[in-house]
Amino acid sequence: MPIATPEIYADMLDRAKTGSFAYPAINITSSQTVTAAIRGFAEAGSDGIIQVSTGGGEYASGSTIKDMVTGAKALAAYAEEVAKNYPVNIALHTDHCPKDKLDGFVRPLLAASAERVKSGGLPIFQSHMWDGSAVPLEENLQIAEDLLAACKAANVILEIEVGVVGGEEDGVANEINEQLYTTPEDAVATIKALGAGEKGRYLTALTFGNVHGVYKPGNVKLRPEILKAAQEAAAGELGQGADARPFDLVFHGGSGSTAEEIAAAVDFGVVKMNVDTDTQYAFTRPVAEWMLRNFDGVLKIDGEVGNKKQYDPRAWGKEAEAAMARRVVEACENLRSAGTHQA
Repeated sequence: MPIATPEIYADMLDRAKTGSFAYPAINITSSQTVTAAIRGFAEAGSDGIIQVSTGGGEYASGSTIKDMVTGAKALAAYAEEVAKNYPVNIALHTDHCPKDKLDGFVRPLLAASAERVKSGGLPIFQSHMWDGSAVPLEENLQIAEDLLAACKAANVILEIEVGVVGGEEDGVANEINEQLYTTPEDAVATIKALGAGEKGRYLTALTFGNVHGVYKPGNVKLRPEILKAAQEAAAGELGQGADARPFDLVFHGGSGSTAEEIAAAVDFGVVKMNVDTDTQYAFTRPVAEWMLRNFDGVLKIDGEVGNKKQYDPRAWGKEAEAAMARRVVEACENLRSAGTHQA
């Protein structure tokens, strides 16, 4: 199917919230990871989200070019073409963008989408993330207001982060401390600044102990009840019932989370969960195994010629793609999106 239109993307998020499931958002850095992610969503019978970080965009543009906008556009164009052959909807998103990279990443991409929309086309990306976790909340929300207006004009959804995700991802690093927990007051401030959809739709990454990186189950101390408290505070500010869920929530830093923690987060309004570390490992692990198992064919040992069928990148690339696709299927099952695609 073609890449999701803004209307289809909005419907995806609405159905997730109503149906108490969430979409995995899979980070991509190459054509192989794009096809692996989309294949996984198709095999799970789930719509899904693929996303490009600033570092992913730099990598995709060419290791000597390092132009994050060029790389992001290239990956989007590739995804737009290959997604037509798969029976699920795929939305394109840009991941963590801190303040010092807004002018070199999100704003140029938004401007390009606005031009396409003015000409009767569709935006290049369906949503963009502004990562304001490193600046004071007031400044975070001021920048978010400006970006939300630009996103609305381009028919794009904004994602914001209120609170701090610990650990490190693509150069965005934060300490692991009490800042990892968003307060109800933070939630109310967000509603006051950005509204509840009338200024433009946005996704909210609230923090409840999330940590980027690699952790064994039990080592990350998540408190999903933080999400419930934030939803209740926002609902109170809007005059809604205590069981309302005004925020469309995003779950960052989920590696090492238990199935119970993930389920609780989804029940409290999470509609998107970022999955990067696990799929990176899933992609790379079979490549390492292939090289070790076929080292005498991959390497030209003692002057021999090796085995072209074994060092052909397509040989080990197929293994990597299949393994990553399986991990995407697993993520869909954990988040309850498997089998939810509607034709």
